[in-house]
Amino acid sequence: MDVTQLESDVHRLTESLEQLGEPMVNPVFIVVSGLPGTGKSYFSNKLAEKLSIIVLESDALRKILFKPPDYSLAESARLFRAIHLIIERLLKKEIPVILDATNLSERHRERLYNIADRLSVKLILVHVEAPPAVVQERLKAREKGLVQSKSDAGWDVYQKMQPTAQKIRRNHYVVDTSRDIAPVLDKIAREVSK
Repeated sequence: MDVTQLESDVHRLTESLEQLGEPMVNPVFIVVSGLPGTGKSYFSNKLAEKLSIIVLESDALRKILFKPPDYSLAESARLFRAIHLIIERLLKKEIPVILDATNLSERHRERLYNIADRLSVKLILVHVEAPPAVVQERLKAREKGLVQSKSDAGWDVYQKMQPTAQKIRRNHYVVDTSRDIAPVLDKIAREVSK
C-alpha cells in the first residue's frame, strides 16, 4: 500500500469521528478484544461514557472505507494500518483511545503493544466474553434486525473465529457481558485515574 492511500484512508476515517475527546496528561490506550457477539461494542461504549474517551470501532470504520466490505485479509490489513496510525496520532496528541475490535491473535495484538510501548502510554487490555448460548441469541437477534449493530458477523462467523482466538499473554481484565459489567468498569476507571 502506498503512503498516499494510507493518508487518504486515515483522513477519511478521522473525518468520520464525532468527537476526539479531551487530551489528558497521561493518555491511556484501552484495547477491547473478543469474539463477535460477546458485547465488545456495548462494553466499549459504556466505558467511553464513564471516562469520556473516544472509541475506534473497527466494524464502523470498515464500513466507512469499504462499501460494501468484503472482510478479506487485504481489506483488513488496509483498515488496520489506518487504524493503527490514527491511534498513534491521537495518543501523541495526548488523546486517550479505546480500540473495539476482535483482536483475536497475539500477533495482531503485538502491534498494539508496540504502539503503547513506543509512546510510553498506559495500556489496558480487556477481554470480553459471554456464554456461547447468550452469544448465539444476541447474534440471531442482530440478524433479524432486532438489535442495532455495526457488525455483520453472525453465528457462523463466531463459530469460524472461535478456534482462532488466542489467550492474551499480558495482564488483562476479563469481563462477562452476560453479567453486571459495572464492577469492571469501575476498576478500569480507577486504573485510568491512577
